[in-house]
Amino acid sequence: MPPVAVTGLGCICAAGQKLADCMSSIFLGRGAPAPPVRFTSNHPVRYPVFEVAGFPDDPAMIRTSALGLHAAREAFADAGLDRDSLALLRVGVCVGTTIGCAMSNETFCRQVHAGIDPGMGPIEVIQRSNPAAVIAREFGLSGPCQTVVNACSSGTDAVAIAASWIRSGICDVAIAGGADELARITYIGFISLMIADDSRCKPFDLNRKGLNLGEGAGMLVLESDAVRAARERKARAFVLGYGSACDAYHLTAPHPDGAGLRRAIGEAFAEAGISAGDLSFVNAHGTGTPDNDRVESRVLRDLMPGVPYLSTKGFTGHTLGAAGAIEAVLTAACLERGEIPANAGFSTPDPELIATPVREATPITGTVALSESLAFGGNNSAIILGRGESS
Repeated sequence: MPPVAVTGLGCICAAGQKLADCMSSIFLGRGAPAPPVRFTSNHPVRYPVFEVAGFPDDPAMIRTSALGLHAAREAFADAGLDRDSLALLRVGVCVGTTIGCAMSNETFCRQVHAGIDPGMGPIEVIQRSNPAAVIAREFGLSGPCQTVVNACSSGTDAVAIAASWIRSGICDVAIAGGADELARITYIGFISLMIADDSRCKPFDLNRKGLNLGEGAGMLVLESDAVRAARERKARAFVLGYGSACDAYHLTAPHPDGAGLRRAIGEAFAEAGISAGDLSFVNAHGTGTPDNDRVESRVLRDLMPGVPYLSTKGFTGHTLGAAGAIEAVLTAACLERGEIPANAGFSTPDPELIATPVREATPITGTVALSESLAFGGNNSAIILGRGESS
């Protein structure tokens, strides 16, 4: 498949409210999770999370959509596109999410169950907060507008869908990525599943106990070659290939042999026209849960032996539907930089895993990288990105 140019990148997460700040933080090893500030629970353990500090709520929309819009603004500005220039183009929007699709206003629900009329205000906010529609409305975009809800692979899937729009000629430009907020319901839910760490998450470490939830958004501007040439715009990265496959094994656990992930990676390699030897690094899903890291490490060892890998979730937390998009943005930025950061939280190798992540900032060679997403429901998605022309 022909590569699709990425001309703009935007990111907001606990590591920073714009991409440059995120990159600075992760290479300096800054940031650590802390108990949530925006909500409380009566659980005896205050499990830490990666919250975006200082980002205000917008009463006109849910926080997920506000995070997504923030990252989209940065990505469009980075691509040199504004509302006026976008009006002359066919522009699509594709955004992955999980929390952003849910009616999770607890106050409203409690009032309804108590027989109190809460009014329709909260419902109206939800109705106008579709994450993709919010971006389309803000920038006056009239192309395809899609919100993808596929658990933790949503952001990766959204980028791939938008790339297919560019390849097929449906769009001149597309803004794609993922967004999700921290919420009390998911916070308590992951605690009840017993896959949350009561300290900083430790992806691929012997003593890993689970994940830390996070929040944020990552957005990429994808652009056709014709429009990019007319604008004389260099690409920051390229979307080269994508694959997706379901384990059909368990609601929350990955297949023990990583069957779906292996197929997804194989599809991505085939679409990109590369092999494992072409990879400079892998940005692994790496949640820090015992099952995920065991399975993912086995696949990395078998399919990509010797390729450096890391998980960036030790800096961002697990941002659910935004994870794949944030990690795609960070992967592109690391290719551009020629270096990957240390795998935060890792200190003790697990002999069962064999393959181990990088322990320090590591220079990379080559121009191609893989970003992986493993999701509840058994879905596995893999996207291959190439270094841009401006690198």
